[in-house]
Amino acid sequence: MRGQCRCGQTRFEVSAQPLMASACHCRGCQRMTASAYSLTLTVPSKGFAITAGEPVIGGLHSATQHYFCPHCLSWMFTRPDGLEDFVNVRPTLLDDHSWFWPYIELNTQEKITWAMTSAVHSYTAEPAFDEYPALIAEYTKHGARAPI
Repeated sequence: MRGQCRCGQTRFEVSAQPLMASACHCRGCQRMTASAYSLTLTVPSKGFAITAGEPVIGGLHSATQHYFCPHCLSWMFTRPDGLEDFVNVRPTLLDDHSWFWPYIELNTQEKITWAMTSAVHSYTAEPAFDEYPALIAEYTKHGARAPI
């Protein structure tokens, strides 16, 4: 799967099956997207590559690093602190994202009341770290529809 920022100067490729698809309703994601929630496609780091351009760090400039196109400033992907094996890609930047739907939604205690998703699982905060292996296995079996 290939994708790009809004202006097309920064491009990427996903060559591994996604591990999870999610929607985050936290206030930080609302502010980063200027929308009700952010969408995330979690992929293995080894299956993600920048193919054009040089993304820059934006957002909070914290241990979790949010990467943006330096020209159009599209939020492209995130490298979560302490989870070097994963990259969280903004799925709407994929050339074909018609197959994407959030399997889980997070931080619903902060959601805008009218914001609804079709997620199978809903969490008021984030799932416990030890819940993710089962969620990933379930998503891989029933939810993943990526064209890889």
